[in-house]
Amino acid sequence: MAKEFKYRGIGEEELKKLKTDEFIAIAPSRIKRSLKRGLTDKQKKLLDKIKKRKSNPGKPVKTHCTDMPILPEMADTTIMIHNGKEFIPINVTIEMIGHYLGEYVQTRKRIQHSAPGVGATRSSKFVPLR
Repeated sequence: MAKEFKYRGIGEEELKKLKTDEFIAIAPSRIKRSLKRGLTDKQKKLLDKIKKRKSNPGKPVKTHCTDMPILPEMADTTIMIHNGKEFIPINVTIEMIGHYLGEYVQTRKRIQHSAPGVGATRSSKFVPLR
């Protein structure tokens, strides 16, 4: 039997019905402080787009706003978050509530070095044979 997800003692269905003010009371301190200060204009615009798409599902919502906390009303939606180069689709699940959108998008790639460049010294061009 699968274990039921609970966020700070609140079940999944009850969590989805929570209003923003009620969520602020149970949110972690960092998110609680940012929500008490109020959402920025970009965050408000994103939240409005998500609410419109919930009633009329279709294309995912695109955003550059990585500092947006994931609220219960954002659950079960697809959001395309910009990582600096491209938009990466993220399916927001109930387990993601209480985190930020930017936590789910990597902005840096792993570096793999190849051969030394044009201006490299003789010592840096040395590659030992194994």
